[in-house]
Amino acid sequence: MQDIFRLVAKRLGLGLITLLVISLLIFFAVELLPGDIAQAVLGQGATDETVAALRERMGLNDPWFIRYFEWLLGAIQLDFGVSLISGDPVSSAISQRFANTLFLAAYAAVIAVPISIVLGVIVALLRNTIFDRVANVLTLTSISSPEFFLGYILILYLSVKTGMFPAISSLRGDMSFGDLLYRTFLPALTLVLVVTAHMMRMTRAAIISLLASPYIEMARLKGVPPWKVIVRHALPNAWAPIINVIALNLAYLITGVVLVEVVFVYPGIGQLLVDAVSKRDFPVVQACCLIFAATFILLNLAADVMSILTNPRLRHPK
Repeated sequence: MQDIFRLVAKRLGLGLITLLVISLLIFFAVELLPGDIAQAVLGQGATDETVAALRERMGLNDPWFIRYFEWLLGAIQLDFGVSLISGDPVSSAISQRFANTLFLAAYAAVIAVPISIVLGVIVALLRNTIFDRVANVLTLTSISSPEFFLGYILILYLSVKTGMFPAISSLRGDMSFGDLLYRTFLPALTLVLVVTAHMMRMTRAAIISLLASPYIEMARLKGVPPWKVIVRHALPNAWAPIINVIALNLAYLITGVVLVEVVFVYPGIGQLLVDAVSKRDFPVVQACCLIFAATFILLNLAADVMSILTNPRLRHPK
């Protein structure tokens, strides 16, 4: 048990160090932009007095290390400053948008994860058959297609030509849960098509590699049915790589939704990031990037911990 706690603590420490380095990169990415940030926000027609006042309000006259540690301390307390455009706290602007992004990611994950695992097991059992070849072609096509391309194809056939689903995911506070699922189906389906292919192929590869193991051959020689060999012998030992793949794709669902949210005008944090970049609202940009990085690192840590817990060889490395 102590070995597990030590490994988990080590992973958490590495994750915190990685997040600290990423916070430095995010902060200095804005600092290294050419020109004066205050002048870029106000435009070329701003007077010197207005620019000086904005520089004072943004703290740009302080040394960079003071501004970084003040921003980092505020971010730890979930205080990312004030939006330069609206004047509202960044945290209040992000909270609802991030909740919408989490809902869309969860919606896609509920569909994609079980389908990927089931299809991966089926194509592993039916490898080198017509079904396996067709599945490989379709998954390679899905992986190779950009998200925005898949989104526009779905809009063309499921919205413009048939009118089955709305092309724009306009959300309201008084919507029912069924209406919410209906209006967000197309962006969720786009994400499902992207991540299902990758998870299915990795599940197939993990199962096929285990099917060549001696204990699987022994189970087959004993006359164990093929489905029982997969469910009781192969799948439990394949959970570690499958969990890693699922966690990475869940991280993508949250951090890689920017293009999908822009295509469907979905009010998530990705759309907020794009709007903030176009308006040069740097506090919002920094906050969105830091939240994306923290979410990705957290899900990777969860994948490492689950791999340790499900694999005895990782729990007892000696």
